[in-house]
Amino acid sequence: MLEKTTRINYLFDFYQSLLTPKQRNYMELYYLEDYSLGEISETFDVSRQAVYDNIRRTETMLEEYEKKLHLYGKFQKRQQVINEMEASVQHGELPEKFQDWLDQLQELE
Repeated sequence: MLEKTTRINYLFDFYQSLLTPKQRNYMELYYLEDYSLGEISETFDVSRQAVYDNIRRTETMLEEYEKKLHLYGKFQKRQQVINEMEASVQHGELPEKFQDWLDQLQELE
Protein backbone atom coordinates (compact mmCIF):
# COMPACT_ATOMS: atom_id res chain seq x y z
CA MET A 1 0.00 0.00 0.00
CA LEU A 2 2.83 2.38 0.85
CA GLU A 3 4.47 1.72 -2.53
CA LYS A 4 1.21 2.50 -4.33
CA THR A 5 0.76 5.70 -2.33
CA THR A 6 4.32 6.79 -3.06
CA ARG A 7 3.90 6.04 -6.75
CA ILE A 8 0.60 7.92 -6.98
CA ASN A 9 2.14 10.89 -5.16
CA TYR A 10 4.97 11.03 -7.70
CA LEU A 11 2.59 10.64 -10.62
CA PHE A 12 0.43 13.39 -9.17
CA ASP A 13 3.49 15.65 -8.89
CA PHE A 14 4.36 15.07 -12.52
CA TYR A 15 0.90 15.17 -14.08
CA GLN A 16 -1.31 17.30 -11.83
CA SER A 17 -1.43 20.12 -14.35
CA LEU A 18 -3.28 17.75 -16.70
CA LEU A 19 -6.08 17.18 -14.17
CA THR A 20 -9.23 19.18 -13.58
CA PRO A 21 -9.41 21.36 -10.45
CA LYS A 22 -11.86 18.89 -8.88
CA GLN A 23 -9.54 15.95 -9.55
CA ARG A 24 -6.60 17.88 -8.12
CA ASN A 25 -8.57 18.81 -5.01
CA TYR A 26 -9.67 15.24 -4.30
CA MET A 27 -6.19 13.83 -4.91
CA GLU A 28 -4.49 16.49 -2.77
CA LEU A 29 -6.86 15.90 0.11
CA TYR A 30 -6.74 12.10 -0.13
CA TYR A 31 -3.06 11.52 -0.81
CA LEU A 32 -1.28 14.61 0.49
CA GLU A 33 -3.50 15.70 3.39
CA ASP A 34 -4.55 12.15 4.34
CA TYR A 35 -8.27 12.95 4.42
CA SER A 36 -10.66 10.02 4.47
CA LEU A 37 -13.22 9.53 1.72
CA GLY A 38 -15.91 10.55 4.19
CA GLU A 39 -14.13 13.78 5.10
CA ILE A 40 -13.72 14.69 1.44
CA SER A 41 -17.35 13.88 0.71
CA GLU A 42 -18.46 16.16 3.55
CA THR A 43 -16.16 18.96 2.38
CA PHE A 44 -17.58 18.91 -1.15
CA ASP A 45 -21.13 17.84 -0.22
CA VAL A 46 -21.07 14.75 -2.44
CA SER A 47 -21.40 11.04 -1.71
CA ARG A 48 -18.50 9.01 -0.45
CA GLN A 49 -18.94 6.77 -3.51
CA ALA A 50 -18.59 9.77 -5.83
CA VAL A 51 -15.29 10.70 -4.18
CA TYR A 52 -14.08 7.10 -4.36
CA ASP A 53 -14.98 6.80 -8.05
CA ASN A 54 -13.33 10.12 -8.89
CA ILE A 55 -10.11 9.18 -7.09
CA ARG A 56 -9.94 5.74 -8.77
CA ARG A 57 -10.58 7.25 -12.23
CA THR A 58 -7.92 9.87 -11.58
CA GLU A 59 -5.42 7.22 -10.49
CA THR A 60 -6.11 5.36 -13.73
CA MET A 61 -5.61 8.56 -15.72
CA LEU A 62 -2.28 9.22 -13.97
CA GLU A 63 -1.12 5.69 -14.83
CA GLU A 64 -2.17 6.21 -18.45
CA TYR A 65 -0.23 9.48 -18.62
CA GLU A 66 2.82 7.68 -17.27
CA LYS A 67 2.47 4.89 -19.86
CA LYS A 68 2.54 7.51 -22.61
CA LEU A 69 4.98 10.10 -21.25
CA HIS A 70 7.27 8.12 -18.90
CA LEU A 71 8.15 11.16 -16.75
CA TYR A 72 8.27 9.20 -13.50
CA GLY A 73 10.25 6.35 -15.06
CA LYS A 74 12.81 8.78 -16.46
CA PHE A 75 13.00 10.55 -13.09
CA GLN A 76 13.73 7.24 -11.36
CA LYS A 77 16.44 6.39 -13.90
CA ARG A 78 18.06 9.83 -13.50
CA GLN A 79 18.08 9.42 -9.74
CA GLN A 80 19.71 6.01 -10.07
CA VAL A 81 22.44 7.36 -12.38
CA ILE A 82 23.05 10.35 -10.10
CA ASN A 83 23.36 8.06 -7.07
CA GLU A 84 25.83 5.82 -8.89
CA MET A 85 27.89 8.81 -9.98
CA GLU A 86 27.91 10.23 -6.44
CA ALA A 87 29.13 6.89 -5.12
CA SER A 88 31.89 6.87 -7.76
CA VAL A 89 32.96 10.40 -6.79
CA GLN A 90 33.07 9.42 -3.11
CA HIS A 91 35.24 6.42 -3.92
CA GLY A 92 37.61 8.55 -5.97
CA GLU A 93 36.65 6.91 -9.25
CA LEU A 94 35.57 10.20 -10.84
CA PRO A 95 37.08 13.70 -10.63
CA GLU A 96 35.65 15.94 -7.92
CA LYS A 97 34.33 18.31 -10.59
CA PHE A 98 31.64 15.71 -11.16
CA GLN A 99 30.26 16.47 -7.69
CA ASP A 100 29.58 20.06 -8.75
CA TRP A 101 27.70 18.82 -11.79
CA LEU A 102 25.78 16.29 -9.71
CA ASP A 103 24.77 19.01 -7.24
CA GLN A 104 23.50 21.10 -10.16
CA LEU A 105 21.50 18.14 -11.48
CA GLN A 106 19.96 17.52 -8.05
CA GLU A 107 18.87 21.16 -7.85
CA LEU A 108 17.04 20.76 -11.17
CA GLU A 109 15.00 17.85 -9.83
